[in-house]
Amino acid sequence: MSFPIVRHRRLRQSTGMRNMVRETVLNVNDLIMPIFVTYGQGIKNEISSMPGIYHFSLDTLKAEVDEIVALGIPAVLLFGIPETKDSVGTSAFIEDGIVQEATRLIKKWYPELLVVADTCLCEFTDHGHCGMVHTFEVDGQVHGDVMNDESLELLTKTAVSQAKAGADIIAPSNMMDGFVQAIRAGLDEAGFEHVPIMSYSVKYASAFYGPFREAADSAPQFGDRKTYQMDPANAREALREAETDVLEGADMLMVKPALAYMDVIRTLKDQFDLPLVAYNVSGEYSMVKAAALQGWISEKAIVQEMLTGMKRAGADIIITYFAKDAARWMQER
Repeated sequence: MSFPIVRHRRLRQSTGMRNMVRETVLNVNDLIMPIFVTYGQGIKNEISSMPGIYHFSLDTLKAEVDEIVALGIPAVLLFGIPETKDSVGTSAFIEDGIVQEATRLIKKWYPELLVVADTCLCEFTDHGHCGMVHTFEVDGQVHGDVMNDESLELLTKTAVSQAKAGADIIAPSNMMDGFVQAIRAGLDEAGFEHVPIMSYSVKYASAFYGPFREAADSAPQFGDRKTYQMDPANAREALREAETDVLEGADMLMVKPALAYMDVIRTLKDQFDLPLVAYNVSGEYSMVKAAALQGWISEKAIVQEMLTGMKRAGADIIITYFAKDAARWMQER
């Protein structure tokens, strides 16, 4: 038996050795923590399908933000559940909207904490779609078409109102054609040319969003979102979507969801030189939580491996409901 020339295990023989040659390192600065804010008083209600994630009213929000800041997490992503809904999502862009009010409070408490505002209409419309809808009946069934260009005006108004409230980053998630260009023009015209756009460039019509629909009360009241969100089978189309957003002025690109789309994350990383965001979505979170509660897996080990995999695939930034847990585990290292 000939002596092996290469012994790969030499670089794996101790913790110190493995740490020294590690190629991918997850850092707390890579993380964004989502927060769900709602109207009312004294509300901190756990979302049943997302253990450990809550709805916060504005008077209970500070304790959550205090914890996020203490853990060193640099940014939060705000989702709002409004007091009222209508067909055009008025509560998304009014001055005293729930996201706008939460943004003002957070920036008052912690000016250095980055506030990312999700810019969409689905939580604010009574039909649950991400834009204006033309509805009609066929054989007694309600149908609807999401009107692309008419929706851009409302999305732009929402982005500008969020920037006026102090949002550091605008994150449009609606998947309307031309949304980056429209929002960029609107922000610039309103004097917010310094505010970057984190575009949900490649957002798939995914089954992994199920728990979020409960959390944000945003399930469509008819039909689905397959006419504007991407087909999960398509990868080349992701390049076209991302390239369009780059040309329209996006500052960051996003792939959503993350786990089933690692190949897409890597493809975008190889093709574009903008910061790349991966959204570790609600269904991915809830599956891990459910298995951990049954004692079937080690939650800590699974989450660390999962987030490292997203970083290894090419993500520079990770939006994850595990952000606080991951930050705590990093402090233990």
